[in-house]
Amino acid sequence: MDLSDAVIVKSSRLKSVVWNDFDRVKKGDTFVAICRHCKKKLSGSSSSGTSHLRNHLIRCQRRSNHGITQFLSAREKKKEGTLALANVNVDQEQRRDEPLVIVNYKFEQGQLKDDDGSVASGNLDQRRSQFDIARMIILHGYPVQMVEHVGFRVFVKNLQPLFELVTTDTVEADCMDIYIQEKQKVYEVLDKLPGKISLSANSWSASDDAEYLCLTAHYIDETWQLKKKLLNFVLVDPTHTGDMHSEVIMTCLMDWDIDRKLFSMTFDSHSANDNVVHRIRDRLSQNRFLFCNGMLFDIRCAASLLRLMVHDLLEVFSEVTHKIRESIRYVRSSHVTLMKFNEIASQGGVESQKCLCLDNPSRWDSTYFMLEVSLEYRWAFSLLQEQDSAYSMCPTDLEWERVTTITSYLKHFVEVANVFVKNKYPTANIYFSEICDIHLHLIEWCKNSDDCISSMALKMKNRFDEYWEKCSFALAVAAMLDPRFKIKLIEYYYQQIFGSGSAELIDEVFEYIKALYNEHSIGSPLASLDQGLTCQVSGSIGCLPSSERDSKDRLMGFDKFLHETSQSQGTKSDLDKYLEEPLFPRSVDFNILNWWKVHTPRYPILAMMARNILGIPMSKVTPEFAFNNGGRVLDREWSSLRPTTVQALMCSQDWMGEVEK
Repeated sequence: MDLSDAVIVKSSRLKSVVWNDFDRVKKGDTFVAICRHCKKKLSGSSSSGTSHLRNHLIRCQRRSNHGITQFLSAREKKKEGTLALANVNVDQEQRRDEPLVIVNYKFEQGQLKDDDGSVASGNLDQRRSQFDIARMIILHGYPVQMVEHVGFRVFVKNLQPLFELVTTDTVEADCMDIYIQEKQKVYEVLDKLPGKISLSANSWSASDDAEYLCLTAHYIDETWQLKKKLLNFVLVDPTHTGDMHSEVIMTCLMDWDIDRKLFSMTFDSHSANDNVVHRIRDRLSQNRFLFCNGMLFDIRCAASLLRLMVHDLLEVFSEVTHKIRESIRYVRSSHVTLMKFNEIASQGGVESQKCLCLDNPSRWDSTYFMLEVSLEYRWAFSLLQEQDSAYSMCPTDLEWERVTTITSYLKHFVEVANVFVKNKYPTANIYFSEICDIHLHLIEWCKNSDDCISSMALKMKNRFDEYWEKCSFALAVAAMLDPRFKIKLIEYYYQQIFGSGSAELIDEVFEYIKALYNEHSIGSPLASLDQGLTCQVSGSIGCLPSSERDSKDRLMGFDKFLHETSQSQGTKSDLDKYLEEPLFPRSVDFNILNWWKVHTPRYPILAMMARNILGIPMSKVTPEFAFNNGGRVLDREWSSLRPTTVQALMCSQDWMGEVEK
């Protein structure tokens, strides 16, 4: 169309933001919109709307790049509602060495919407895009403040000029909305679980010395998959007593409505947690929510036990460890010294290909690796001391012998920790044999002829005995539920650990196992509330309607009598059948949850018990923190947010991350 005699139409009625980039011209009765950037001609009739202009603008603007300098100055004009941006037109055909042409571009924040109030065209969903940003921040742990960073805002405007930029407060609100939506999904999952829930508690510190309590639910779902969900991440006052902390936890449990579904709780292996555990257990036991009067409720983290024992060990031998550290620093202090040391090592017949390296004080496994390598250069260090008068930190022969001993102890702890964190199926049954091996080693270490070694071993054993008293029953029951071992593994280790007194202890464990099985078979006091638990039990009395629940409660003794007399009449229980059958062959890739899934029809009651026991988190430490000496620390940017926002971010990240996997 020849527009030589066309005239530009200026009208106050042109409200849409697209007219900042188009000239509206009129020739005769025809209106044409001409793009100011590429000069393309499109319909400018009022009846055509502006959607086609927006679509062209988006495509055209993708060839533009907005300058940061003008954007920085625009932040000062934010309150005035106008955002001034420099528009850099980059021709795709343009050679790289040609200069860019910069022109001015105005973006009116107040003109994002069409006349009818709808946001942009079908190419932009403002609300969805805002949620995409919030999800990105949640999933990857980005700072919430990033939405106000200059680089991010420029990037977004270049990518989609029609997107209305958001503030930190807006993103926080969107994150809270996502948290509420995701929380409802988790609530429904927990409500429909066929078994019980075990809880683990972790402490996190923040950059401002605040402390958070992290509660995580562990369970085996209807498909026999081991799952965990972060439930709460709440700010607590570290100066508060155990009474206050127990109330915080109980409030969280009741908020999720899982107090009646709770099976066990796992804390760090520290006596400071005893009061918290006792108060929660007593409260739940009063309502008869726990099996075996809470015998299985108090579980202590096995990885935490290892960390504490390693701390005891390294604390006793900190002086000799310091000498080795300083010896390595001296050898590596100069190229000349290092070359001299390597020459001495070669002449002395040291064949190690490993390099001397300092440990990372925050990881105890690195201290083991440092000591292990230093032992291979033991004689080289001694010869260096003879030839270099400036080197004075070489350990004595007695100290080297002690290093040999403690390194062997550390090696065992590293191997056990790796079993805990690298096992493909980290169910509760994998811990019994490893813990028993530690028990046997501690007994031997206490007999060491070196008083320093034996006293250190005795200190570790006292700590271990506290753990054993709380967790040995749960460990043994989990081992019994492994069809590769059953009672035989308990007998094997107890005879080595307790000698002549083992028979009585084995009988005691077996009585607990039978009592636990009986409670599962006849239904707990929650049977009427816990999704018809007794309905799932073969041979039980069947479910009663709600109007007869009171009668059922009065006949709990009859349920037990009926169960015991039916067994005495020759009916074998699941437990009897399971223990009488041959052990399942051992294999590296054995999946115990798959085994119980397949055998649930054969052992329905015992399978119910296995679901609850095997889901107990005997260790609550994730692989990346298995060897850390310190606790977990919250990200600095998230630490500065409101506690409610922190909880929303941490929980949503856990829930959404599980979906992403």
